Amino acid sequence: MTSQVKIHPTAIIDPRAELDSTVEVGAYTSIGPDVQIGPGTRVGNNVVIAGPTTIGKNNHLFHFSSLGEAPQDKKYRDEPTRLEIGDNNTIREFCTLNRGTVQDKGVTRIGNDNWIMAYVHIAHDCQVGNHTILANNSSLAGHVDMFDHAILGGFTLVHQFCKIGSHVMTAVGTVVFKDIPPYVTAAGYDAKPHGINAEGLKRRGFSADSITRIKRAYKTLYRQGLTLEEAKEQLALQLADCQELDILLDFLNISTRGIVR
Repeated sequence: MTSQVKIHPTAIIDPRAELDSTVEVGAYTSIGPDVQIGPGTRVGNNVVIAGPTTIGKNNHLFHFSSLGEAPQDKKYRDEPTRLEIGDNNTIREFCTLNRGTVQDKGVTRIGNDNWIMAYVHIAHDCQVGNHTILANNSSLAGHVDMFDHAILGGFTLVHQFCKIGSHVMTAVGTVVFKDIPPYVTAAGYDAKPHGINAEGLKRRGFSADSITRIKRAYKTLYRQGLTLEEAKEQLALQLADCQELDILLDFLNISTRGIVR
């Protein structure tokens, strides 16, 4: 399926790879078997893509990245796990995205419209949503869930099994050992909450009233001396006035490592 693909003559494409006719592949790139790449995707120079990996449409994969290689997990025994990348993602230079493991989901997933900057590492079994930003040198350890519109500042490190909620923003150099609830900004080693991501919410069209109510919810969670269960009861009452708190309550109910405090 590669006869009409715009492939540089030095690229090596396994005959078992499936590339749409509009895919572009740069010099010295290697694409292995069981790799599928959708329409309009551009692959830069010196990129290595191992399978099984599925990459959607209109992605831009910059030079020297490694996608779909075996997970960095000593339990891995060559099981047929996967990497799945959606549409309209930008993956910059020297990024590493590994496949999943059979001990968890078996697949590492990247959604749509994500901006993944240089030297980012996304480990096995991570689940990254849509419209996220991972700034330079940020890293997700294995089994991390990162929800829509979250932003990680440069050199942010996220521990295994942590969850990063929707609309979260971390400062440069943040080290995350516990879950960060939606809307929260966090910084430090280890990460501490520092209010809500109000500017980000404004840019995404949240009303002034909704942002005020999310600020009130933050105070309920962090400023009133309540236990987590007590705070969840109060937030459930506030939900009637602010449907945007629904994702906050849902997140708190699925948190397994506890939340940053």
